Amino acid sequence: MTVLLFLVFLVLLILGFPIAFALGISAFTYLIFSDIPLMVIPQKMYAGIDVFVLLSIPGFILAGNLMNASGITQRIINFCNALLGHIRGGLGLANVGASMLFGGISGTAIADTASIGSVMIPAMKKEGYDAPFSCAVTASSSTIGPVIPPSLPMIIAATLTGLSVGKLFVAGIIPGLLLGVGFMITTYLIAVKKKYPKSSRKPLKFIFKSFYQAFWAIMMTFVILFGIIGGVFTPTEASIVAVIYAIAIGLWVYRELKLKMIPAILLQSAKTTAALMVLVGFANLFAWIMTVEELPLLIANSLLELTENKWILLLLINLLLIFIGAFMETIAALLILFPVLLGVAMQVGVDPVQFAIIMVFNLVIGLTTPPVGVCLFVASSIGQVSIEKIAKAGLPFLLVSLGVLMLLTYIPEISLWLPGLFYD
Repeated sequence: MTVLLFLVFLVLLILGFPIAFALGISAFTYLIFSDIPLMVIPQKMYAGIDVFVLLSIPGFILAGNLMNASGITQRIINFCNALLGHIRGGLGLANVGASMLFGGISGTAIADTASIGSVMIPAMKKEGYDAPFSCAVTASSSTIGPVIPPSLPMIIAATLTGLSVGKLFVAGIIPGLLLGVGFMITTYLIAVKKKYPKSSRKPLKFIFKSFYQAFWAIMMTFVILFGIIGGVFTPTEASIVAVIYAIAIGLWVYRELKLKMIPAILLQSAKTTAALMVLVGFANLFAWIMTVEELPLLIANSLLELTENKWILLLLINLLLIFIGAFMETIAALLILFPVLLGVAMQVGVDPVQFAIIMVFNLVIGLTTPPVGVCLFVASSIGQVSIEKIAKAGLPFLLVSLGVLMLLTYIPEISLWLPGLFYD
């Protein structure tokens, strides 16, 4: 029966079915041929989404869409370009910097790629950058979004295990900054080698003006993060605060958000949330079937039979997750595998917060690796470049991501130092 479950799932993936429906149909097929009543489908799907912290997801999605409609993307790009544009490859550096700032608002890589890419990819191509490189730096830097708080994958990880959302948010700050700095260094080195252009140095007055214009957008991240850390509000309450903040800034500060635009933004946010919740529900059903078949225990025992050395085990888990991430959507993989692998990691003494960051980071890498790298598809459609060319141009950035992953794996303080300061 287990073979049937995974066979149907793989066939549906190969046929191009959305991951949520592939999970749901394969689970339904399994139940049809088993003695388990079909009543478990709505029960387990509802149990998967009946978690209070998950209420924060529609809030953060709506807040990100509101801020994007308010001209936030262009202001962040303008500020980063004013600050970094005079350096060789400055537009590429601004692309990475904008992703770091925008990631603190959207919490998703796809939103980052679409929003920043729609502005930066055409601009970089116009300035003389290679189209594959322009798409690669955009897609790669967008993976910073799910690492720097607020992060939707981290909210999911917290709901699965009872970990503190605030702790995970704080734990992602240094890894996100390391990834951003690594991408900037890589972008600069490639720009020097290929002699990409640079603009004239902007006067301080211009830089301060662009910072002032982006200030309220940047402040949103600090309001969310320090509100949660300081115990002022829960993650769910923080998402509502973010929505109110986004509406206020859009209507009365930037004045680009109009009341007539809000219904369409609400509808788009509802569609995104609904798609995500369907995925969460079906993934929870799929994970329950795996539990019934005792697959988590089998996986755990198999890994521990190979080795009980913490560092070797983490390396094996990293290799497994990188492979899984290349074929499965981040949230689905997280829902199915995180509780299983966390139990294994904790048995050999790995801190659960550190492992959560390692898990999210691993799966985020899959967003820019074929064949299912969704950020590659988004960048490809914007830049009109084949995914193969983007993936090839993105290899240096992939190596940086893997390097940061190794640091996270073998230097626990990178993800545990800040949470220790704020929570212990």
